Formats: sequence, C-alpha cells, structure tokens
Amino acid sequence: MDLPSAADTTAFIPADARGVRHPAAGPGARIVSLVPSITELLVDLGLAPLLVGRTGFCIHPREVVRHIPKVGGTKGFDLDKLRALAPTHVIANMDENRAEEIDALAAFVPHVVVTHPNTPADNRALYRLIGALFGRHREAAALTAELDAAEAGLAGLGLPREPVLYLIWRDPWLTVARNTYIAATLAAAGWDTVPARLGGDTGADRYPAVDLERAVAEAARILLPSEPYHFGPGEQAELQARFPTVPVTLVDGEMVSWYGSRAPRGLDYLGRLRRELGQ
Repeated sequence: MDLPSAADTTAFIPADARGVRHPAAGPGARIVSLVPSITELLVDLGLAPLLVGRTGFCIHPREVVRHIPKVGGTKGFDLDKLRALAPTHVIANMDENRAEEIDALAAFVPHVVVTHPNTPADNRALYRLIGALFGRHREAAALTAELDAAEAGLAGLGLPREPVLYLIWRDPWLTVARNTYIAATLAAAGWDTVPARLGGDTGADRYPAVDLERAVAEAARILLPSEPYHFGPGEQAELQARFPTVPVTLVDGEMVSWYGSRAPRGLDYLGRLRRELGQ
C-alpha cells in the first residue's frame, strides 16, 4: 500500500457530513463548538485546550466549559462574537444548527466541520473524524471500544420490543420521527417510537406535532424526557391521570439525545432503565 506524502494531510481523515475532507489540524488549532454533545466529546478526547468558544447550551463538563466564552445559542449564534475568537475550526451539526448560519461561517472560518449522526452506530465515524482531525486516534479508539461494549449489552437484554411515545415538547405536543438519533437510540434498547413516521434529512418534520390521544393509543408507554422541554413529576402525574392504563416514565433526555462520548453511557442507561421497568 502506498503511504501518503507529507503534503497529503487528508489521506486518513474521513469526510464530514457534507462530504468535505478537512486536513489535519496544526498545533495552533482554535475550535468553536456549536453542538453541546460535540463540546463534551472534545473535552473527553483531551482537546479542551483548543476550545475557544461554545454555545450557552454546551454545559458539560461544567468545570471545564464554564471558562470557555459563549457565542450564543445553537441557532442564532452571534457571528461577530464568533469571528472575534478567530477560530480555525468550527464544528456544527445539520440538525442543531441552521444551514444558512453554517454557510455564513465559511466567509471567515478556514474549516467548518459539519456532523450529522443519526444512529448510535454513527458515533464510530464521528470519533474517527474528530480523532483524526485533531490527533486523538488512541482516545477515539477507546471510545469506540466503549460503544461496542454498550451495544453488546443492549443486544443481550432479552426483553420484548415495546412501542413508546417519546414527547419532546408540549403546547403543541411534539415527538420524534424514526430517523432521528433519539428514535434510533431508543430502538437500540427495544423501544420503538410511535407514530411510525419518518422525517426529512433535517428540519422540523423530524420532530412532528402529534394528536396526543391518537398517539397514546398506539403506545404501551409514554416517555417524558428532561430536555428539550423539561418534563417533571407534575407533567408525569398529569398524563398518568389522563391515560391511566399507559405507564408514564420520566427519562434523562441527555442520555437519550446526546451523541459523542455520552453515547456509550446513554445506551448503558437505557439498558438499566429497561431492566428496572422489567419490560
């Protein structure tokens, strides 16, 4: 096999979600992350010293990120603040950031790295991409091994599959399409989201509004996550009274929806939860 020349710095770096192959970052890399789970991943890969900016939703690990400047939210971030940080790399996501805002970054950011994991298995490519870009191959391989173990643990659950209604918002009631990361993560644990519909590659139709009565009629369980809408005991009691024959369960939304380095822990969490519920 021919080895790459010294100038061929993209030879072993996977393409990002838009098919762009970025060269390996140099020692002066400055990263702004516009994705909470990516920020956590960068820190866990040992890249915190390169992080110069984040969103206000990038909250983990708190003791590290609280020292990193904020540039606004995942949507509507402040371009002037971001420009002032002089990043060499901005890491974005096709679901969490608006396409037009990602495109605007190209005017002054040398490398805009776009991600789009849709299943737990997609984290393998994400680990390889970030690890190769920033010289963290060994750490990325360790995360891949953790993901392998977590997926194997779920495969051995031996519990029947169960249709669930996973609500992410109220007024209106919103759920997730089956081709979202959340639905795929739940499916890995044997929970199939209802209604059984698909959304587009990106956009609002991936998180559709539902008729609550009809949706609950298809479900054996209602799952209420802690984010993006913070469902709590009050909403749990309200829905349990409204639908007394369908169990209503509170779940940790971060464990279900955050990819990156949290993915193995998220799968382990769902495995424990299903065992506790006995279904």
